[in-house]
Amino acid sequence: MAPSRQKVLIIDDDPTHLEIYGLLVKQTGYEPVQALVRFAGAEIPRDPGIGLVLLDYRLNSVRNSVEIAREIQTMYPFAPIVLLSDVWGLPSDIASYVTAFVRKGETEKLLRTLGLLLPLDGCGG
Repeated sequence: MAPSRQKVLIIDDDPTHLEIYGLLVKQTGYEPVQALVRFAGAEIPRDPGIGLVLLDYRLNSVRNSVEIAREIQTMYPFAPIVLLSDVWGLPSDIASYVTAFVRKGETEKLLRTLGLLLPLDGCGG
C-alpha cells in the first residue's frame, strides 16, 4: 500500500466547487478532505493529517470566512490557509489569517501555490 498523502482541507458552501477542487487536489497528488459549510454552518473536520486549507471567501453560512479562518488557525496552527475567491484582491478583513490568495479559476496559480506550501516530497506522490 502506498504511503498516506498530504491532506488538503477544502471549505466551501458550494458542493460543485468542493467536487471540482477535490478532484484537482486529488489529481495533483494530495488527499482532499471536504467540508460543506452552508446556511446553518458546519463542523470543521478534525484530522491531524491536514497540511493545508483551501477556504472560500464568500460563504452562505451562519459563520463567515473570517470566523472560520480563526477556528482553523486554532485547530491547525501550522497549516497554511489559501483563500479562494472571485474578488480581485485579498480582502483586508481576512488578510492576517491567510498565507496566500488565489482567484477562482486560476488553476495554474493554485497548483503552484499548493506545491510551494505543501511539498509532496517524501509522501510517495
